Amino acid sequence: MEILDILIIGGGPIGLNCALEAQKNNLTHLIIEKGTIVNSLYNYPLYMRFFSTAEKLEIDGIPFISTAPKPGRQEALEYYQGIARQREVNINLYEKVLKVSKNGDIFDIETSKAAYKAKNVVISTGFYDIPNLMNIPGEDLPKVKHYYTEPYPYAKQKVVVVGSSNSAVDAALETYRKGADVTMIIRHSEISQSVKYWVKPDIENRIAEGSIKAHFNSEIAEITENTVIFKDENGKTNEIDNDFVLALTGYLPDFDFLKNSGIELQGDCLNPLYHTETMETNVPNLYLAGVVCGGKDTHLWFIENSRIHAEMIVRNVVKKEPRA
Repeated sequence: MEILDILIIGGGPIGLNCALEAQKNNLTHLIIEKGTIVNSLYNYPLYMRFFSTAEKLEIDGIPFISTAPKPGRQEALEYYQGIARQREVNINLYEKVLKVSKNGDIFDIETSKAAYKAKNVVISTGFYDIPNLMNIPGEDLPKVKHYYTEPYPYAKQKVVVVGSSNSAVDAALETYRKGADVTMIIRHSEISQSVKYWVKPDIENRIAEGSIKAHFNSEIAEITENTVIFKDENGKTNEIDNDFVLALTGYLPDFDFLKNSGIELQGDCLNPLYHTETMETNVPNLYLAGVVCGGKDTHLWFIENSRIHAEMIVRNVVKKEPRA
């Protein structure tokens, strides 16, 4: 069996960037991706626009041309998938990594389809796979959605949106404009300060005029087939009619996978242990790249500030084992 120089888990923008950096340094490499290329972006809402401008989303110096000040999901898919095609990135799709273990100096990687060996492994799996559950009765009902794609299914429906981050605000505004009766249930006292600056006034104005109802300092206690039960800021229990719940309460990295790979997790945020100059974890030659580095703080790392991880990792790999 061939022993790869680097095996990269996750084919998102940062995983692709790691592969491009490996190519430039003549390192044998392979990306294993459980879905399609940049799978998380593919699963974003159809009309989502990035907070970042196009040049901040570029990888490997390849220009990202956008006709809009803020590129959208489709432009990003065209850009990143186009790079994978044009640069002939070595990537296996729809293959899930099940286990990473180390045998001496070599990693054994078990997937849903095959087994691999590598000298170095990069985990660049993002955080979009595991919803941050509310853990309340009724959360498993079919009407509860932890992912939002587009507003059309919710026309003329009574929709509860849980949360106040970008995804929740976008869903509330879009479904309202397609005819939904929208109620937001928000644990905090205001709309999140991280909401895109051109969207925040819109949602605040819709709430102020009563077009979108919002209950701040409130939490859902139970979801039934036809209602939502929540406690408001005064501790009073309320029950409202409901057809759909969009529980957009955020997402988490696969902490079990990280722990099972031998990576130490620290503190309440379960921050993975890694060297900030090399991205190497406490397991020698096992690296982290991208959003997964932030533990539960999934707002710490973005494409624009974690693009550098690829160069840091490959530089350290080459330094340990110089190539002719």
